[in-house]
Amino acid sequence: MISTSTTPLELPPPDELESLIIELKQTRNAVILAHYYQESDIQDLADFIGDSLALAQQAKQTNADMIVFCGVHFMAETAKILNPKTTVVLPDLNAGCSLADACPADLFAHWLKKYPDHTVISYINCSAEVKALSDIICTSSNAVSIVKQIGDKPIVFAPDKHLGAFIAKQTNRDDIVMWQGSCIVHETFSEKRLLQCKTKYPTAKIIAHPECQQQILRHADYIASTTGLLNYVKESTEDAFIIATEAGILHKMRQEAPNKTLIPAPPEDETCACNLCPYMRLNTLEKLYLCMRDATPQIHINPDIQSQALLPIERMLEMSV
Repeated sequence: MISTSTTPLELPPPDELESLIIELKQTRNAVILAHYYQESDIQDLADFIGDSLALAQQAKQTNADMIVFCGVHFMAETAKILNPKTTVVLPDLNAGCSLADACPADLFAHWLKKYPDHTVISYINCSAEVKALSDIICTSSNAVSIVKQIGDKPIVFAPDKHLGAFIAKQTNRDDIVMWQGSCIVHETFSEKRLLQCKTKYPTAKIIAHPECQQQILRHADYIASTTGLLNYVKESTEDAFIIATEAGILHKMRQEAPNKTLIPAPPEDETCACNLCPYMRLNTLEKLYLCMRDATPQIHINPDIQSQALLPIERMLEMSV
């Protein structure tokens, strides 16, 4: 039996955390959803690991009483929007996102007034309030497909200018209006150091996430979402890969492709771990245990915002079948 007599500051011994979390999953009828960028010990405890699209799809399908979202705030918000009556908890409420922060809803709403006839497509890396101002949500897995399905209609894309530029190139459109946001992790990769890495590993294929800057993407042999990169490494006949995305994905890649050489693309500053998302790393095994034990911190969204944000998310899911 799990004890609830400890205070919020008290924790069991570290070697008991894993078994207690597994027990809490049963007693809470909880499902743990984790993004590929989480710490490896959290990934190993998750019921499902995926990118933003796959996690949204899993959140839509679950019948759990509690969704424990090991990711960042906008991801947990998406799960709550899709499951308004379900308890959704996030180990650390400060686990935010530089892209979401770069697009405040009030400024976005004011900016959109300049483009009244445009279809608003927003990357899932945004707040519930920005989703509520959008027509369709997309992820890096389905963004190109969704834009192609829109046809020739004028488009506003937010908040990631680098993903927007990639979409424009892939769809042969030079008329997409873009909000000028970016990801602090994917902007940290250095072209100079990437080429130095390629010189060291000349046979390695460079693979990259489309949130990277153009000077990185132009050297990539393959560009895709985190799931797309994972699948490429698994299925490729090549033996070595330089990976330009958040380094948390390497844990799953090593599990799925244990005999391949995986090299994280180096950041500009070789003295820092800048290719690790500081927001994702706020979630820890200890915080995961506490949030499941105490059913807090919970995600709460204004009901009007929730209902407005649901429509563009459902459109995304319908267009991603």
